[in-house]
Amino acid sequence: MRFSGTETYVATPDLTAAVNAAVVLERPLLVKGEPGTGKTVLAEEIAKGLNAPLIVWNIKSTTKAQQGLYEYDAVSRLRDSQLGDPRVSEIGNYIRRGKLWEAFTAPERPVLLIDEIDKADIEFPNDLLTELDRMEFHVYETGETVKAVRRPIVIITSNNEKELPDAFLRRCFFHYIKFPDSETLQRIVGVHYPGIKHRLVEEALRTFLAMREVPGIKKKPSTSELLDWLKLLVSEDIAPETLREQDGRKLIPPLHGALLKNEQDVSLFEKLAFMMRRDQRGG
Repeated sequence: MRFSGTETYVATPDLTAAVNAAVVLERPLLVKGEPGTGKTVLAEEIAKGLNAPLIVWNIKSTTKAQQGLYEYDAVSRLRDSQLGDPRVSEIGNYIRRGKLWEAFTAPERPVLLIDEIDKADIEFPNDLLTELDRMEFHVYETGETVKAVRRPIVIITSNNEKELPDAFLRRCFFHYIKFPDSETLQRIVGVHYPGIKHRLVEEALRTFLAMREVPGIKKKPSTSELLDWLKLLVSEDIAPETLREQDGRKLIPPLHGALLKNEQDVSLFEKLAFMMRRDQRGG
């Protein structure tokens, strides 16, 4: 069982090596990288590439580790007891299984994605240490112990919003997805838009990469935003020559709303365009 990428996901050699190392070691793969570099999609593609079911646990700021195991709905049980519902005699009727329980008891070895773990409270990762190590947990209300039928492939993503505890990091195999270089970006574009004109891609990439290097930009456009932008360029039949023009009026590319996602960055490029026009008039 080895991952080598898929037809719809360009995986670099270091990324595939990290995935396969985590599988061999039976440790969670902790994936970091800029937003939009394909961290979440990686888990989907691993599941696809290994023909395994995918279980997704989306983490929010209010998420607690216990929710990944199970939740006991005591309020519903109390209400039903007051109404004389016969279901109250079986406490299991009020146990809601979490994503880890679902992954531990899956009929096939699943891929479990714990997405954006750094959104949760700082204690969240530590609260999962024992369960991820032993692949089992105890249900106190019923007295049963849930053990993994087969160890799931665990992918954990982080956007570095919070530092993760050392004890948690020791139990993971770590990989940082670097922002793709120009050649890799061309391959990614080719996978998503196989029939797109080469010149348009060439000019779009040149503009896109130049925008990422502008000093002071608050949010650099990501790979996913590049793909959105290219889709719009094709839809609006924007010529490659339009992107090549570099006078002050064209410094901000057409349909830039797909790339610039806040008013500070739009203002920055507008100021740069103004300065360029002023310099051109002065010359």
